[in-house]
Amino acid sequence: MGVCLGKPAKLAHASSGQFLDNKRPTGSSEQNQATSLSQPNHSGSLCTALLASKGLSSNLKSFTFGDLKNATRNFRSDSLLGEGGFGYVFKGWIDEHTFAPSRPGSGMVVAVKKLKPESFQGHREWLTEVNYLGLLHHENLVKLIGYCSESDHKLLVYEYMPKGSLENHLFRKGAQLMSWATRMRIAVDVARGLSFLHSLDANVIYRDLKASNVLLDAEFNAKLSDFGLAREGPKGDKTHVSTRVVGTRGYAAPEYVATGHLTPKSDVYSFGVVLLELLSGKRATGDDNAGGAEESLVDWAKPFLSDNRKVLRIMDSRLGGQYSKKGAQAAAALALRCLHTDPKYRPPMTEVLAALEQLQASREVPKILAPADREISMNEFSPHTTVRDVRQSR
Repeated sequence: MGVCLGKPAKLAHASSGQFLDNKRPTGSSEQNQATSLSQPNHSGSLCTALLASKGLSSNLKSFTFGDLKNATRNFRSDSLLGEGGFGYVFKGWIDEHTFAPSRPGSGMVVAVKKLKPESFQGHREWLTEVNYLGLLHHENLVKLIGYCSESDHKLLVYEYMPKGSLENHLFRKGAQLMSWATRMRIAVDVARGLSFLHSLDANVIYRDLKASNVLLDAEFNAKLSDFGLAREGPKGDKTHVSTRVVGTRGYAAPEYVATGHLTPKSDVYSFGVVLLELLSGKRATGDDNAGGAEESLVDWAKPFLSDNRKVLRIMDSRLGGQYSKKGAQAAAALALRCLHTDPKYRPPMTEVLAALEQLQASREVPKILAPADREISMNEFSPHTTVRDVRQSR
């Protein structure tokens, strides 16, 4: 079965452009987790308790609401970085040693995510973020610096990623064009982050990989952000975990959407979609695809991915043919494997990472394609149209 098509939208509650799937497996571990997270007392001590229950301590800073109010200049509109289902993200400044609020332009820049008070789903995701990012540290995961939990005020404080999201750089009008080498380096970074999560004893499944959740630092190094939907994978002889269906249209694996059965291979499928976006410069779903908004990027591209003679037709025309033809073919072949309808035939992320690193290590110099090849690569069968500006989503 295919994923529901249309504009990229969450598969969660409607108040934030999301919807909850009707399939909620009875007695699932996620239901039990949801029950425990819905208790009324969510003080800062609960965050400590969550981490202590793992037998670990955390270096997370507990901020007061007043501190974060001052750090963001009272959450002024000109400090707003983005908005999503969880809430709003603001730019703030804190002292890099004491973490006390500092004047704009001085100290350390941070991103402060502020929960919408009416968002129960966001509250659960807030706790999940603390639970995972409070413990997990990796160069390709966005660093969680601290949190605030005062009364109804629930906030998270992250390292600031100055280049914003991959989504904005790929699809926003007027954004700086990313070279082929930069795109492949981003793919390696994302694969490295997912490989780390999947290799943990807890076998963490990210579950919401998409271009807007890949953030870029000043040098275009990529990090995974927003762990509100992450969860532990199957253990022992179990093949999957049963969950409510959440994620984003166009990125979610078809078997997960159809059954609610979640495995690490669900993340592999989502990675295949992101890799396809890096290659084509087109959204997972959107009006710029050949069939318009009703056709997913995967459906449009798959016929070309399996044929080396046709694969250049999917390449982003804005690259102007300045990429390695063999490299593009190899990356497209890898994307096709990740997007296999049957999850059993998708490679594990460790294998995906190894393939991308090998491709990167080949150091094939990007070259201007011959005129005949360039003509094929200019998306003649699906002309690239400028997509409208979007605000950075969660």
